[in-house]
Amino acid sequence: MAQKITEGALVQCDKEVKPSKLKVSSQDFCHAEDKLIATEEDKQAEVNVPNFGICAVTRSKCVPSIIKWGNPTSKDEINGFKILTEASTCQCAVGGKIVVQHKGHNEKHDAS
Repeated sequence: MAQKITEGALVQCDKEVKPSKLKVSSQDFCHAEDKLIATEEDKQAEVNVPNFGICAVTRSKCVPSIIKWGNPTSKDEINGFKILTEASTCQCAVGGKIVVQHKGHNEKHDAS
């Protein structure tokens, strides 16, 4: 079963080599290991997803342009938003695919 991801989860774009840490702003009360749990609403450039350095597509500073998180939970929600898991990915409008490298915590928190 997929694990929930939290604030500090490492996310990586396939058009760059530098991972970034996810920041959660969609909610402020549900935690795993004292870290906020991420939802599909955590998708704003530089607010939730910091830049990854130099974009291989534009050859300039990365400015993530997330369309939508895919593969969130099917049932679990916080504030009406699906929870993100290790299996969640998102497409950047510039052309990259962003994946989760590390869930951001060490405990086991199954999501459904």
